[in-house]
This record gives sequence, structure tokens and C-alpha cells, in this order.
Amino acid sequence: MKIGIVGCGGRMGQMLVKAVEAAQGAVLAGGTERPGSSLVGGTTGTTGAPVHDNAVALFAAADAVIDFTAPAATVAHAALAAETGTVLVVGTTGLSKEDEAMLVEAAKKVAVVYAPNFSVGVNLLMALTERAAAILGDDYDIEIVEMHHRRKVDAPSGTALGLGRAAAKGRAVELEQVWCKSRDGHTGARPKGEIGFATLRGGDVIGDHTVMFAAEEERVELTHKASTRAVFAKGAVRAALWAQGQKPGLYSMRDVLGL
Repeated sequence: MKIGIVGCGGRMGQMLVKAVEAAQGAVLAGGTERPGSSLVGGTTGTTGAPVHDNAVALFAAADAVIDFTAPAATVAHAALAAETGTVLVVGTTGLSKEDEAMLVEAAKKVAVVYAPNFSVGVNLLMALTERAAAILGDDYDIEIVEMHHRRKVDAPSGTALGLGRAAAKGRAVELEQVWCKSRDGHTGARPKGEIGFATLRGGDVIGDHTVMFAAEEERVELTHKASTRAVFAKGAVRAALWAQGQKPGLYSMRDVLGL
């Protein structure tokens, strides 16, 4: 399977390039970087795959493209994927409802795998969170704590929101109806059934997430800590290989893992 990487020169892009080259059944089709980048016109990876400044050429050459870029770029890439019939794997965070609607539209024509986190461990955590929320009920207050490096621009993280949606699904409610993204000042007592978020930023933390179920007699905590971005890259390549031959549709990493 020929897999392309948009934004191949960034930290995550370089991880993805290495993951593609290490995966059985995959070859690197090339990458893209911003116009004017010194990487454009050169090559990436150990096999000399070309680096373009235009995603059109990459999508034409690839069976699948992996996108961990920015919302505006991802929306444009979704349109290209639909036009060229190229599988699209999206790990971009911070997408709006309107941006996500463009992925849904592209998924009518091609397989799109969209996940807030491509780590196998995190997706297991999401499945466990949904199950725990259903079993424990709203006598247990749910708080989701996440920490990332100082350069992360969106908060709460896409993974934290994904965990919140899993918890809300377990309780058969919509997250937007019960979430509390921040607290400041005199907030009053905590409403029953609320799902709270706490966001920490600092240093070079790759990604730590904890889901707390707190009752009066006990507390259950489910935690995942990533020590390298390689886990996200490996999961994204696994998703691309899985999506080959799938019918058009919008899939999650939980679909890829059979969760």
C-alpha cells in the first residue's frame, strides 16, 4: 500500500515516515511541506520518496494519505481524498463541527479513519471508560485530567474530549449537555451527572490522560501515559492498512481494533 504523509517535515510527520517504512505491506509514496520550505523538491525517508509543495500530486500518487496537520489543511485534504479516491487517515485535533462535517461528506466516497488518538492503549482506555461509565452510573462523578507539552494549542485535548464522549455514551447522554470544560471562582456545588475536564500544559509531556470516577466511598481511576509519539504513528499506519479495501464511510480507531 502506497502511503503519503502531509506535513512530513514536522515532528509527527517524521515519526509517520519512519512508521510507514517500518510497516509490512506499506511503502512511502512521498510527502508534502509548505511552499518555500527547504524540504520541497527533495526527498523524505530512506527510500527517496519525493516531497511536494502541493498535496494534489501526493494524493494522485498514494493509496492512502495520513494527515496530522491543522483543521484548515485537513478540510482541503478531505476534498482531495474524495476526488481521487484516496483513503484518508486523520489525526488532526481541534476540528470544529463544520470541519468534521467535511470529513463526513468525503466519507461518502472514500474510507476515512478519524480518531482523536491513534494509540492502541488510548483506544482501549476509551472502551473501558464507556463500559465503566455504564456500570458505575451517576453516583460516581467523572473528571478527566489531561496534560500535554507547552506547545499544544488546543484544550481540552482531542483525546480528552474523546474520553468524555465515551463516558457520555456509557451514560446515554450527549457530552455537550453535561460537560464542564473549566472552573473558576465561586462555581457552586458540582451538578450530578456533570463530566468535568482539567487541562494542564508544561514541559515536553507527550500526553497523559486520566479518567476519574469519584464516589463518596471510593475512587476508580483509569490512566494512560504516552512516552513517545511513535505509538500514534504506528496506530495511524495500522489504520491506513486496515482501511484498504473498506467501503466508503467514516471509521474510528475503535473500528480498526474491533472495539
